[in-house]
Amino acid sequence: MLCLRSRTQDAWLQRAIAATRDVLVDHAHCERKAATQALMLLGRFPDVPALVQPLVDLAREELEHFELVLALLQRRGWAMESQSPSGYQAQLHALGRKAMPGKLEDLLLIAALIEARSCERFKLLADHHPDAELRDAFGGLLAAEARHHAMFVRLAGQFDDPMAVRSRLDELARAEVAILEAMPPIARIHA
Repeated sequence: MLCLRSRTQDAWLQRAIAATRDVLVDHAHCERKAATQALMLLGRFPDVPALVQPLVDLAREELEHFELVLALLQRRGWAMESQSPSGYQAQLHALGRKAMPGKLEDLLLIAALIEARSCERFKLLADHHPDAELRDAFGGLLAAEARHHAMFVRLAGQFDDPMAVRSRLDELARAEVAILEAMPPIARIHA
């Protein structure tokens, strides 16, 4: 079950379908950043054995997804390009606790929220996009995002009482709603 406290509105889906190229470019960047984030967590917390294999596996899978999205762009004759961050992830990370032990738990829970929002939006695209190849690709991505969400919540649960983890996740999920509501209406997975 996803930890989200809001449902994506139909207006986002219509924007995303109309600007499929922008969504694919955005998601290529998201996959690259997710791989980088997994490796960064390994670098910051090399002394936490419970993180090592899950994050190595995650980084590998995120890079595979990056390649998949690049191939989808290329088959349509669309170029990968640079993109300014939407601010979504930065605003979520600003909510994280700065000191241990809460710092690691929050990094994992924020990652879980990001994966959950991706999963929810890929479900919409998999169900409604007019392009069959993209519906299939979005369906595969949503399954991966759901697994990643569950993995991050499970990992966070190893570092605190399960009730405290659930409470903190709910607190962050409520803040995520406010962040999304304040964002401009653009065709991105996290906007």
